[in-house]
Formats: sequence, C-alpha cells, structure tokens
Amino acid sequence: MRKIGLIGGISWASTELYYRHLNKGVQKRIGTSCSAPILLESLNYCELSRLTTPEQWDHAKAILIESAQRLEAAGATALMIAANSMHKIAKEIAGAVSIPLLHIVDETGEKLKADGIKSAAVIGTQNVMTEPWFRQNLVRYGLTLAPYDAARAEAIDNIIYDELMQGKVTENSRRTMRTFITDIAKQDVQALVLASTELVMLVDPDANVLPVYDTTRIHVAAGVDWILGDAP
Repeated sequence: MRKIGLIGGISWASTELYYRHLNKGVQKRIGTSCSAPILLESLNYCELSRLTTPEQWDHAKAILIESAQRLEAAGATALMIAANSMHKIAKEIAGAVSIPLLHIVDETGEKLKADGIKSAAVIGTQNVMTEPWFRQNLVRYGLTLAPYDAARAEAIDNIIYDELMQGKVTENSRRTMRTFITDIAKQDVQALVLASTELVMLVDPDANVLPVYDTTRIHVAAGVDWILGDAP
C-alpha cells in the first residue's frame, strides 16, 4: 500500500471523518485487519479560520506549503487536504512539492461528469459558495450551477463554523438543513454538492430528495484508490 499525507486540523472534526473513512475504505477493500498508511499533520485552525484578506490567504498558503513539504519529506506519496476551502490555494501547494495532490473539486467534478449530471446546486462555507474559484472548477466538468442564496449561505456558514467544526450536531440545525435542501430541490437542478467536509455530520447523502454528492466521501474514495494503487 502507498502512504498518503493528510493535511488536517481544518477542522479537527473534518480530519476525524477523513481518518476514520480512509481506514474503513481500506478495510472494506482488503480486509478488516488492515489499516490505511497515513501521515497526518493536524494544523492549528486558529491561524486558518474565516480567511478574508489577501494577507491572511498568503499566510495560510505558507502554512500549508510547509505542511505539505514536511509530509513529503516524511515519506508521503500523495497529499490530501481535509477541507474544501483550502483548495482555493491547492495549485500553489501542489507546485511546492513533487508528489501529487488529490484535489477535492476535481475528484467531485469527475464523479458528477461520470454520472451524467449536468446541473447542480452547491452548499458549503460562504467562501466556497460565493467565491468563483470553486464554482469555476466545477463548471469545467460541464456543469451548470444554480445561483446561491446569500441568506442561506450565511446561515450554513454559521452552522459549519459555530457548531460542526466544534463537533456539535443539533436537531435544530438538522431541520434547517433539511428545509434548505427541500427548497433547493424545487430548483431546476439534478443534484446537490455538499461542499463542506463537515456537512455530512448533518446531511445523509443517501436519504434526500435530491442525489447528494458529498465531497468528503468522494475525496476519501480517491484517497483509498491511491493507497491501494488503483490510481495512477
């Protein structure tokens, strides 16, 4: 098996999901006594939360590049970032190492394209929902994306940052997300993209009115493929 480097801490709740499901994915494929070879660096989220200015993003870029280089030096054969938002600077991080970076948006776009999805809505943190980098990456895979709702984006952002990133799951937020998804399903879209690695804590991808493409699940599957040598 190939060893993978996981940049985590963005948030710890998301990192826990990645660690658990990378191991479960390997076990499912080759046996329950097996574990995934993972090098994990969990960063201090205080330095990476709610970035808004170019200076803050430059600081984050330096932190993640250093993390990626440490993981490569420690023997990782590929990298994963356990957060959608930090893929805004994925190109720069990938350019600073000689091993591949498994990109969460590319993996999701490939899956949507393979399934013949032509239109989708995206929900996640505000920077993922509202900034062009995430949406433009998905559009490259032949998708038409529904416009975001600003009030909904703010409410989802608060749920992610104030609750899910602290490992809190409330019934009130679960109901809120169910209402949002029901409203989104009334739009002319074929699927919903869960573009926050924590949202799966509230939303069951297998039990919704729309087909749900969970970026965490798709990204983890790509990681398992890499570990087991099924990816080039």
